[in-house]
Amino acid sequence: MNANKQPDAQKENIPASSLPLLKRVSVYMETCSKGHKKIASYILQNYIPASYMTASSLAKEVGVSESTVVRFAMDLGFSGYPELQASLKSMLKNKLTSLERFDIASERMRDDVLYATLSAEIENLRLTLQSTDRGNFDAVVDMLLYAKTVYIVGNRSSTSLANFMYFYMSLIFDKARLVQSASGSDIFEQLFRIGEGDVVIGITFPRYSKRTVDAMTFAHRSGAFTIAITDSPNSPVVPIADKVLYARNEISSFVDSLVAPMALINALVSALGQKRKKEVRRNFEKLEQVWDEFSIYDKNR
Repeated sequence: MNANKQPDAQKENIPASSLPLLKRVSVYMETCSKGHKKIASYILQNYIPASYMTASSLAKEVGVSESTVVRFAMDLGFSGYPELQASLKSMLKNKLTSLERFDIASERMRDDVLYATLSAEIENLRLTLQSTDRGNFDAVVDMLLYAKTVYIVGNRSSTSLANFMYFYMSLIFDKARLVQSASGSDIFEQLFRIGEGDVVIGITFPRYSKRTVDAMTFAHRSGAFTIAITDSPNSPVVPIADKVLYARNEISSFVDSLVAPMALINALVSALGQKRKKEVRRNFEKLEQVWDEFSIYDKNR
């Protein structure tokens, strides 16, 4: 074989497994069998629907056996077809427009929206619990406990997560700050005092907010510790984070899935409360008096 005709990965001595997924499929397609070429061609041209197909449905679509689809995935370096499918979904998350997500959701959910949505959220929770490293989680809790100031950043659909986290953290201690974005520069104006000993929490999920990434980058350069709450190692905040907590948010709809991220934040706040029991009890005693005095809650219901 002429060396000039070798696939790009070989010419550059780059392991195929380190290439972006679609490039990896394209390189493999140059040398694979006829059956595998059919699968590769279909994925390259139809990677959005392919990411939601089972091995059986993909095999039927391209006219090969299910075992051929499994072997194709393994020859690409995956443990099996589910890992290839997960890689496709991860690649797509930040690429899909809202319209594409709407069309995919309509196809997947069909008539049973309730079952499809709740089943997807249960799976997101299960996978988040299964993949969370307890030692890493405890280290994040300690970072928050001993930080001078904790800045919480979340934009777009993650704004609700940031607000939730700030509301409960502010009941535990007075060093929590919610970084709110209304214009191009206001994030940096709220963060300009950040420095060593401070912690910034950046919450972002596909489609990732550039403002959150910029805030994390600014905090990191300023010497603060950075914690990311996101969905995948491919998230743009991961390289600038000292600690990362992953929450699955596999979409079943055009609506962003925030159940697992919310549950993870709930666990973080609860862990902080357990570490600061005396302070939390004292704070709630004062708050209950205020709530009673000003009739914040209806006692008759």
